Amino acid sequence: MQHWNFADVFEQVAIAQPDAVSIRQGDRVVTYGELLARVDALGVSLRDHGATDQDKVGIYLYNSPEYMEATMASLYASLVPVNTNYRYGDDELAYLWDNADCTTIVFHGTFAGRLETLRARCERVTTWIHVDDGTEPCPAWAVPFESLAVPRSARTAFERSGDDLILLYTGGTTGMPKGVMWPQDDLFRRLNPGGVRRYDLGAPLRAIAELVATEGIAATILPACPLMHGTGLFSSIECLAEGGTLVLLASRRFSGGELLDTIEATQTNVAVIVGDPFARPMLEALRERGDGTSIASLNGIISSGAMFSEEVKEGLLEFNAGMLLVDAFSSSEALGMGNSVVGASTRRATAEFTLGDDVRVIAEDGSDVVPGSDVAGRLALGGRLPLGYYKDDEKTAATFLVLDGTRYSVPGDWAKVHADGTIQLLGRGSQCINTAGEKVFPEEVEEALKTHASVRDACVLGVPDERWGEVVMAVVEPRPATSPDEAELIAHVKDRLAGYKAPRRVRVVDTIGRTPAGKMDYARHRSEMAAWLAANA
Repeated sequence: MQHWNFADVFEQVAIAQPDAVSIRQGDRVVTYGELLARVDALGVSLRDHGATDQDKVGIYLYNSPEYMEATMASLYASLVPVNTNYRYGDDELAYLWDNADCTTIVFHGTFAGRLETLRARCERVTTWIHVDDGTEPCPAWAVPFESLAVPRSARTAFERSGDDLILLYTGGTTGMPKGVMWPQDDLFRRLNPGGVRRYDLGAPLRAIAELVATEGIAATILPACPLMHGTGLFSSIECLAEGGTLVLLASRRFSGGELLDTIEATQTNVAVIVGDPFARPMLEALRERGDGTSIASLNGIISSGAMFSEEVKEGLLEFNAGMLLVDAFSSSEALGMGNSVVGASTRRATAEFTLGDDVRVIAEDGSDVVPGSDVAGRLALGGRLPLGYYKDDEKTAATFLVLDGTRYSVPGDWAKVHADGTIQLLGRGSQCINTAGEKVFPEEVEEALKTHASVRDACVLGVPDERWGEVVMAVVEPRPATSPDEAELIAHVKDRLAGYKAPRRVRVVDTIGRTPAGKMDYARHRSEMAAWLAANA
């Protein structure tokens, strides 16, 4: 049986179409032949600088061709790439790289000043590689990236395996980052069936080169989200394994207008986003322009990682009725839990998904939730799974459970099962609010708030209360030229959900301040809400 490794597949693709465009960012264009040559050279250089089998390479970069070169070179040389959130502070960075046992860090020049002092705390790191981004020059303690990526006269034959890891660090909703260990064979078998070019997973590796040589470029795919998070990283690795063209936005701050311009300029076929935090600015930019010319090339938009609301989906379809909107319900630990596919002739309520294969919904008593029973349960995914969390047996045991003799990933997402077998996603249990014994899932209330005409974004959280245990509070970001009214918003939620789910107070802020990947910082909002309540008691 074929054991899949992304670098093996990429190498076959690059050999089959060396002149095709692999990566495009602004005016920069990298062909598959050029990318393979640079990946090979960089892989050899990483080894020459002391990296050995399955050593960890921290990727501390913004979206760029170098991000994918460093990632693919690590896989090519049987090393392990480690994604690094560029918004992390010193303590988080030091913890991540120590926890991951990183021996090499690849960083953009703009981070050189921070690393000048931080690197003293990173005792395991022996090699620092500087990527020139026109900001800070390469310091004396680092090596220029370009000096390591000079193509060689012949490629090196590295020994690789389907057991080689990809280590995806996720901050989750609480606590320090934790590394999800994905064997490449399992990850490839999870991702490829949902891709644009789907390989016969039972065929030999050589069949890929023949297929790609015959069919050419699979599709042009644009991940609008950061590559440092799973949605962007996995879609990009899969794009290169499929033989597609990967398009990256040129700016480091997301703009709906830039996204539309880039889609039109590159004739992108598939855009990858993280829910409403990306889709709403995209829709607003389309409405400002008044037509859908800029997204006419799109066959689809794929979203994962944050709520993708029905309202926004319908708005986007008004500008391109021919595309499909795919809301993929997944997490770093559980890929393929469900999906929602919407087109011009189909509708699906927000957070309503069709269950994926090998998925169960487990009630609190351990039984399977009966469809139509209105009982909430935790989603459990079987089949191809990560090994667990790197160096954390306790968290691994809490998330990866054996149920009826089968191993499942149970990351904490709660849902109800409708009579027809579809699920209504309620949210992540770690943020569940317990008010007088009733469970309130923040995402459900957030979505209700966002249906109000004055609300652009919302964060819902629980605040400790002597009488009720916790009470529901909300933070909202207004739409332009609106002034949300607290009483009106509370009544709006009560019209749509049970009264106990409505917020007691609503705080209005200029911006919710999500991360670049669209994630909510509940801890920060909880702290700021406590201060606001004290000041407005």
